[in-house]
Amino acid sequence: MSTQNLTDTQLILAFQDGSPYAFEALIKRYKDKLFSSILFIVKDKYLAEDLFQETFVRVIDTLRSKRYNEEGKFLPWAMRIAHNLCVDHFRKVKRTPAIVTHDNIDIFDTIVVVNENAEQKIIRNQGYDRVHRMLNQLPDEQREVIVLRHFGDMSFKEIAELTNCSINTALGRMRYGLINLRKMMTEKQLTA
Repeated sequence: MSTQNLTDTQLILAFQDGSPYAFEALIKRYKDKLFSSILFIVKDKYLAEDLFQETFVRVIDTLRSKRYNEEGKFLPWAMRIAHNLCVDHFRKVKRTPAIVTHDNIDIFDTIVVVNENAEQKIIRNQGYDRVHRMLNQLPDEQREVIVLRHFGDMSFKEIAELTNCSINTALGRMRYGLINLRKMMTEKQLTA
């Protein structure tokens, strides 16, 4: 069965009916966005990998038990699970995310795009690295809203609920985050 043209809901139902290929298609469809979002929050590749795996363990458990009821909203739902796991991790270790070193060694090289040549991969990695460094310079609240909105495709209402703030606060954090990113891009003479 070809799973590429199926909707998220169709894939979930097929998985619940026993198709492992359906779940593989969901993972393939969203792994880059989910992993990137987790990595932007925790700033540690190995921790991000662990939390990414734990996210999908929870997704599988929920889907198998047929408790999933976010029809048509798979990515925002999975993003909430990932975000909550990140928050839980930081509560356990009682610290905030680490700050990137002054020499920016934390290279964003984890997103894999199929069928690209070496030059395309280098260009993509350089772009991700620049964006990653700029996002890491934002205050945590601004970075969090931008990541959840752009990588998690979450609405501002969903972001507000997830981050325990008002919709206006989430909108304000997004606005100031984008203003700060534009300033950084202007200072570095990058074009959007």
